[in-house]
Amino acid sequence: MESKSKYIPLKELDIYQLSRKLSSKAWNIYQRLDYHLRKNWGDQMISSIDSVGANIAEGYARFHFLDRIKFYYIARASLSESVEHWIDLGLERKIVLQEEFEEIYSISKNLQIKLNRQIKTSYDAKKQV
Repeated sequence: MESKSKYIPLKELDIYQLSRKLSSKAWNIYQRLDYHLRKNWGDQMISSIDSVGANIAEGYARFHFLDRIKFYYIARASLSESVEHWIDLGLERKIVLQEEFEEIYSISKNLQIKLNRQIKTSYDAKKQV
């Protein structure tokens, strides 16, 4: 009986695609900032949003389940920092437009649900070994 691989390349993984979509939306905001706003708000905002995808990529490449899950937890925490703090603060300070906020918030909620599912799936796979 031939075994079919269940491996999905990183770029085809839903959570990674959503993280890249978030990074793209954040980059659009970052590009229009002047030097002062980039240094005081934008650099931290873009770093935290980009770290979501970076941690998903690193976790996905890990062999051990608990190691993988640790990076997914870090990605989820970075997602919260990015949207619940930096993007919300940007909206409050009128750096982020309402339409941008709503789009980013929608993507982030979807990503959060899928990240939670990925964490559960990883725990379930560990139990089967």
